[in-house]
Amino acid sequence: MILVTGSILTREDSFDEVLAACLDHVERSRTEPGCISHDVHVDCQNPMRLFFFEQWADEAALRAHFAVEGSKAFVRSLKGRIVETTGTRIYRAESIPR
Repeated sequence: MILVTGSILTREDSFDEVLAACLDHVERSRTEPGCISHDVHVDCQNPMRLFFFEQWADEAALRAHFAVEGSKAFVRSLKGRIVETTGTRIYRAESIPR
């Protein structure tokens, strides 16, 4: 499994628009082949920060996700509406039996 994390800090005046774009991106991404989960959360310590957590079946599914025009358009839509980003962090993970 592939895990993806990242966060963005929105400008206060664009928070509602950015959150709406994030939610649209999440809903669209969840329909893609290989998407196990795709979520966005508001940071409890800084409500202008949005945190992403994604699980993908494999690297091929994630690469296909990045290539989808909707994903590219989402990233472009953030320009000028966010203060900073942590960037995308990608991890290879395996389940540990209990």
